Amino acid sequence: MDNGYEKEEFTTISFKSSIAKKFRAFSKKMGASNSMTLLMMLDFFEGNNLSPKDSIGPTVHTLENLIKKRVNAVIAILRDMEKSQTRPTVAMMQTLFEEVEPKSKPPLVKKKVKFQEKKSNDNQLQ
Repeated sequence: MDNGYEKEEFTTISFKSSIAKKFRAFSKKMGASNSMTLLMMLDFFEGNNLSPKDSIGPTVHTLENLIKKRVNAVIAILRDMEKSQTRPTVAMMQTLFEEVEPKSKPPLVKKKVKFQEKKSNDNQLQ
């Protein structure tokens, strides 16, 4: 039953039969009685300051496309910033650090080996 409205009387409103069938089907889909469905509809329109004659505005699909366009625009801005600001700045920083570091390492000095094999004469072996 309708919570809070159990003791109220019913009244009749005349609708065209096709509209009444459509409304009853909508009420079943909403899972509420005809009275509660109509009350929810009225509360919705009054609560959102809407009129059934007004258009609610863009659909979810058009809003999604609009958001995608804005996201793509932000991505394009970030890529442009990377190309025009970040990469040149990194390149300048790298050149500065390369100049600070020694350009070439000192050459390695080969140490002479102190111990070498002693060459034997063939005459000594015989």
